[in-house]
Amino acid sequence: MTTTQPKPSSKHAIKGLLPGELAEFFVSIGEPKYRAAQVFKRLYAQQADSFEAMTELPAALRKHLAETAEFRPLELAHLQQSADGTKKFLFRLADGREIETVLIPSESVEEDCAPKRLTICVSTQVGCALNCKFCATASLKMKRNLTAGEIVEQLLQAQHHSDKPITNLVFMGMGEPMLNYDNVMKAVEIFTHPDVQLLGARRITLSTAGMVEGIRKMADENRAIKLALSLHATTDGLRTELMPINKKHSLRELGDALEYYYRKTGSPVTYEYILFEGLNDKDEDARRLQRITRRVPSKVNVIPFHPIDFTNPSGISAQLRPTSADAFHDFIKRLRELDVTVMIRSSSGKDIHAACGQLALSHGVEGA
Repeated sequence: MTTTQPKPSSKHAIKGLLPGELAEFFVSIGEPKYRAAQVFKRLYAQQADSFEAMTELPAALRKHLAETAEFRPLELAHLQQSADGTKKFLFRLADGREIETVLIPSESVEEDCAPKRLTICVSTQVGCALNCKFCATASLKMKRNLTAGEIVEQLLQAQHHSDKPITNLVFMGMGEPMLNYDNVMKAVEIFTHPDVQLLGARRITLSTAGMVEGIRKMADENRAIKLALSLHATTDGLRTELMPINKKHSLRELGDALEYYYRKTGSPVTYEYILFEGLNDKDEDARRLQRITRRVPSKVNVIPFHPIDFTNPSGISAQLRPTSADAFHDFIKRLRELDVTVMIRSSSGKDIHAACGQLALSHGVEGA
């Protein structure tokens, strides 16, 4: 089926602009600069969905904005809900391309008896170029980066479909966030802006497959958001087989970058580790993982492998299998014996292909 692409708009996309950029836009259309602060708050803090809704603005200004600017929101093309409460959104962009976003309820109350978390897993690219062998998004190939507005809009739209506030955000959806660094960080600045306060910086986590330049840049800029590294292997040989980016940035280089990051920011690191049967789930893997995690204060998120058979994988991707339940728990036990701080990532949304590594614009369900 051929998708008709929308014609490019002559109007200025207003979502994704920081206050200074918004002020420049107002000046460019001959309007008072101070109005930008009002519109910024209405866009994000009050989540206005039209200029007409901004009733505190003069009618003439609202009309002028409607003629010169546009929200360019995402179109909700499909929404699925898992048996565990996870929601997966298929959003259509203005150019007709599509992305997925996942809203994940927590399984338990926080230690301080605060309300349960509600985490949004946000995409940063249409597709992905890194070709990680365990990730369904790799089947889509890389199409383009998302704009800051498209990143921010995922949270705003998802919030409309929840009666509870979104408390946490992870850049772990489609794409490699570090390869869209500027737009991702602009989105972070909007999320955390004091006039908006959608999220605190420590409630945001960026997960990278191992882009050394981006890790060092985050350190140099002293970014307050959290950093996670998709590790998944403790030897260069296996990691290169699973994650071709390892050819460019070896485990040693990644370790050096993470040490640099910790020295600059003082922030611990999270390692993400998917367990694959017979590949990375042995005692020697646990011992190597312990040595890797000792380089900087850290914790390990151990993740079940979620099959991606629905993408018709080939090569090693078709051979990957999840570690058995007994081996999974033995591996966790061994890491804890080695004094590694371990968390177990849930498989939320697995029945709707919304679990870790499964985002590929699929509408199917397990067993379908």
